Amino acid sequence: MSPAVARVAVIGGGPAGLMAAERLSAQGVQVDVFDAMPSVGRKFLMAGRGGLNLTHSEPAEPFLARYGDRASHVAPWLQALDAGGLREWTHGLGIQTFVGSSGRVFPQEMKAAPLLRAWLARLRASGVRLHMRHRWLGWPAGSRPGAGALRFDSPEGEQRYAADAVVLALGGGSWAKLGSDGAWVDGLQLHGVAVAPLRPANCGFDVAWSDHFRERYAGQPVKSVAMACETAAGVTPARQGEFVVSETGIEGSLVYALSAPLRDRIDAQGHAIAMLDLAPDWPQEKVMAAVTHPRGSRSMSSHLQSRLGLTGVKAGLLRECASAEDFRDAERLGLRIKALPLRLLRARPMDEAISTAGGVSFAALDSGLMLREIPGVFCAGEMLDWEAPTGGYLLTACMASGVVAAAGVMAFLRSGGRALPGA
Repeated sequence: MSPAVARVAVIGGGPAGLMAAERLSAQGVQVDVFDAMPSVGRKFLMAGRGGLNLTHSEPAEPFLARYGDRASHVAPWLQALDAGGLREWTHGLGIQTFVGSSGRVFPQEMKAAPLLRAWLARLRASGVRLHMRHRWLGWPAGSRPGAGALRFDSPEGEQRYAADAVVLALGGGSWAKLGSDGAWVDGLQLHGVAVAPLRPANCGFDVAWSDHFRERYAGQPVKSVAMACETAAGVTPARQGEFVVSETGIEGSLVYALSAPLRDRIDAQGHAIAMLDLAPDWPQEKVMAAVTHPRGSRSMSSHLQSRLGLTGVKAGLLRECASAEDFRDAERLGLRIKALPLRLLRARPMDEAISTAGGVSFAALDSGLMLREIPGVFCAGEMLDWEAPTGGYLLTACMASGVVAAAGVMAFLRSGGRALPGA
C-alpha cells in the first residue's frame, strides 16, 4: 500500500510533534496536528524568552553522555538528527545561528518566535493542517485502541478523526498552563502501556534558609562556584557555574545540571547534600594558606574578604552552612570553603520544573517508537522516559525523536499496517 494517501494524526504541537509532521508531510502523507492549546509551540516560545538555546556545539561523545543512563536509547535519535543537522535545518528556515561562549547554539536573533513562524509557514505550505483547542480524549468506547477513530474535545463539541497512524507528542508534566500536564498517563496505562512516574527535572530545590539569610540574599546570583552531589556511590564530579538563591532554596543552570542525582538522592534518603566549592579557581593549598594566615585584630569575615575576596552571598552561604566550630578553627574553615555542605530538602513542584523525567518506558516501544501494545500509535518527545540537562540537549533530542517516530510511521504504512477507519 502506498502511504501517499494515508492520513496521520499528530497529537501535540510542540517541537517533537511538529518535526514528525514535517517529515511525514514531506513523504506525501496527509498530516493533521491536534493541540489542546489555542496555538502550538507554547512551551517552545517560553523557552525562547531568555534566548532560545537550540542545541550545543560540543563533540558527539560528550553530547551523548548528557543523556545519562538513557544515552543508548537516545543515540539512534541523534543519528537521525544531530546538533549539526539541527543547525542546518534551522538555516533552511532562513534563521541563522551562532555558537555562544559556552558552546551553546542560538538563533541569531536569540528569539523563538521568528523560527516558529517560519516553521509553521512551511508546514502549512506542505499541506499540514493545524487543529487548535482540540484535546485528545482517547478512543471511542468499545473500540480497539490504536490507529482508526480518535476522539477530541473541541469548541464545536466532540469531534472524531479517522487516522491510519498516530504520533503522540504530548509532552511531560511540567508547565501545565502551556499544555504539558501529563493527563495522558492514566489513559495509556489503562491500555497496558508501561509508564514510569513523572518527576521534576531541571528543577530547583528547597533549603531551610534562616530568616536572616533569606531576607538578605534571596534573588542574588552565586557566581563562579562549583557543585557536586553526594550519592550512595560517592560524590559526583563537580561542575562549575552559577546558581541563584531563591526564597525557598536554590535554582539556576548549575543546579539544573545536577538535578537528576540530587532528586534521586532525595527520593532515596529524604534529603540530598550539594557540596559547594566557593573558590573553584583556588587549589585547596592556596585557600588553606590564605585562611590560616595571621589575621591580627581583623574579624574572620574581613580576613576572608581580604585574603580570598569572599564577600556578599558567598560569605553569607559560608556563615549559613558552616558551623560555629568551623569558624573557630581556621583549618576546618579552609576545608569548608572548598567543600561546603548544603542540605536540600525536596525538589520544587513538578509544574515549576523546566522538564520532567519518567514517561513511556522504552520497553513499551519498538525501535521506530511504536507502542508494542497499540500498533499504529507512536510516541515522541518529552513523554518518553528520558531526561537531559538544559543547554540545548532537551530540544535536540525532542526534535530528533520526532524524526525517528515519523520514519517509524512510514515503515508501518509501507508494511501494510494501515488501520481501517473506526477499527
